[in-house]
Amino acid sequence: MKRLAELKESGRKAFVAYIMAGDGGLGQLSEQVKFLQEAGVTAIEIGIPFSDPVADGAVIEAAGNRALKEGVTLQKVLEELVSWTFEVKVPLVIMTYLNPVIKFGIERFVKECKRAGVSGIIIPDLPYEHRQLVQGFTQKEEITLIQLVTLTTTEQRMDAILQEAEGFVYAVTVTGITGARDDLAEEVRDFMKRVRSKSPVPVYAGFGISKVQHVDLLRDDVDGFIVGSAIVQAFHDNKIEELVPLIDAVTAPSSV
Repeated sequence: MKRLAELKESGRKAFVAYIMAGDGGLGQLSEQVKFLQEAGVTAIEIGIPFSDPVADGAVIEAAGNRALKEGVTLQKVLEELVSWTFEVKVPLVIMTYLNPVIKFGIERFVKECKRAGVSGIIIPDLPYEHRQLVQGFTQKEEITLIQLVTLTTTEQRMDAILQEAEGFVYAVTVTGITGARDDLAEEVRDFMKRVRSKSPVPVYAGFGISKVQHVDLLRDDVDGFIVGSAIVQAFHDNKIEELVPLIDAVTAPSSV
């Protein structure tokens, strides 16, 4: 995750791509990672399918359901990552929910993530106030536990979250679930500016980012973008090439 801080220092923007592990079959995951890293993404967030994805919109929930029908589990995803023999050139971040982690065993989960080469973990339904359930293990294994802030996070709570933030801060652009949107509310810019002014680590905007116009709106106020639903849908429709211009719009030197 050190490269994320270096990228911010250089003034370049980060592009974090979200994919749902096992959508189209777990055998597709390695090819999806290879494509994205060759396309120039900064990091890849690997979603674990779950039956009660409270933060996911329709596109990602549907992808998760398809993966569950394929029999994909947290353990199978981690075993798949361990089996890879090609060079993974970008940080991998596991995004999952708390129940699967508890069922798997928190300490075992973190150790298996380490063995699989995972650099960071996002657990959106793990409240900051209960982070110690996981953080002791992630710190021991030197895996970053990514925190989220939202438009409804109170100033006091945001300050506390940012004070201990590591890796990057996931700044949610909407008051709802994931999913591509036509427009972002103007208040999002002020929110991003406020978070970035206080954060010691890069601030990445996520939820609803799917167009170059979204990037242009927030380019000066964030350090990077997280794109999920648009990528998941593009892989499902076999149209992922159509997302390359969006990756380029974020990562190209001219985007500084």
